[in-house]
Amino acid sequence: MARIDELRLMAKIARMYYTQGLRQTEICARLNIHQSTVSRVLKRAEREGIVRITVSLPPGTHTDVEDALQSRFGLDEAVVVDCLDDEAQISHDLGAAAAFYLENTLKAGDVIGISSWSAALLEMVNAIHPSQRFKSNRVIQILGGVGSPNAEVHATQVTRRLADLIGGEATLLPAPGVVGSRNARDVLVKDRFVREALDLFPQVTLALVGIGATEPSRALASSGNIFSPREVGMLAEKGAVGDICLRFFDAAGRQVLTELNDRVISMELDQLQAVPRVVGVAGGQRKTSAIRGALAGKLINVLITDLASAGRLLAGGPQPVAEQAGGNGRASTKRTAKSR
Repeated sequence: MARIDELRLMAKIARMYYTQGLRQTEICARLNIHQSTVSRVLKRAEREGIVRITVSLPPGTHTDVEDALQSRFGLDEAVVVDCLDDEAQISHDLGAAAAFYLENTLKAGDVIGISSWSAALLEMVNAIHPSQRFKSNRVIQILGGVGSPNAEVHATQVTRRLADLIGGEATLLPAPGVVGSRNARDVLVKDRFVREALDLFPQVTLALVGIGATEPSRALASSGNIFSPREVGMLAEKGAVGDICLRFFDAAGRQVLTELNDRVISMELDQLQAVPRVVGVAGGQRKTSAIRGALAGKLINVLITDLASAGRLLAGGPQPVAEQAGGNGRASTKRTAKSR
């Protein structure tokens, strides 16, 4: 137990600092003591119970749930949004949260890869505030967007508008996400402009991706960049639970390899895992299994999702690491920053 004169000093300094709002340097000047003494006394005041610090969470914030997701799934960061259980509203709210996240974490020189077919990412672009701080940044489309008459407009809006908003340069992937055959894909990837985008994939430092269920979203279905119901059924039979950039994976996050993979023009999952920061923006009941699979496979290291989905993910738990062996061999590999 501290002596009464020590307690008196602790109480005085604590009151000046926490109640009166004085800076430590001002306390030093008033009491003629060293700043290290002030710092030491404040820490001791906490230990003695003179100062008790509590954090009152504002309504709509869920840092406890975010911490639980980060701990359970080994995420670098989780952002949990409280929103209505409606797909359109979830996309809107997650997009707004993703915009705020990007505005506050984007670094000069980041090379951004963005998936074309995510309603939440389109909402993100619509919510971002213009800034010219990152003129050296590049935005690369990492999933083909050519398809129906409206498809290219959507893909271009997501990629080019994001680049315009941050003052960066856009590189489009002028090809469909899904083509009719492997031969068609082989021809397309030899195109000069398609090749230009594909060759930039290894330079991506920040990937913004949606996480899809095996059944395509309305946005993806309307684009024409989908597989047939028979092909989707085949993927499900092989254990697929979801996709990122139309690269399908199972509940453990292992890639589901079929001949369909040879018809997709997008970033591969092993390329995605080499990206230092991969932000998955997805939520809703329909996508819960897909999100859990992406987490189990360490395909993303930042998750932006809704509160209800976060609850389902925590209730279900992660796939044990031991069960991930044998896939691409990289599921448990921690990302490290790439040398330039």
